[in-house]
Amino acid sequence: MKYSLKLEELAMLLLGIFMFSKLSLSWWFFIGLFFVPDIGIFGYIVNQKTGAFTYNLFHHKGIALVLYFVGIWQQSEWLQFVGIILFAHASFDRMLGYGLKYKDNFNNTHLGKIGNQ
Repeated sequence: MKYSLKLEELAMLLLGIFMFSKLSLSWWFFIGLFFVPDIGIFGYIVNQKTGAFTYNLFHHKGIALVLYFVGIWQQSEWLQFVGIILFAHASFDRMLGYGLKYKDNFNNTHLGKIGNQ
């Protein structure tokens, strides 16, 4: 099952790359900003609960899709870009086994435990 999920996430990452190719922005934006959603991890400086909230906020595909479609509606290529980056990055992370976080521990995700536990 894990292999199937990883393939599915790879397909969504490729979809994000394809959708970005339809924008008129430079590929340097995609490459340079691809890991920006990881700023959500800084919430862990406060505590586990805040960290899980901020991490999940920047890695939630539903939020990414809403931003993308609002960007289409508003004819804002930059808003579409933000949605694409969030979506593609979340797919990349999940392909590597990093899921949305539970508030008790960073290593406890909706995809299971991270690391050797």
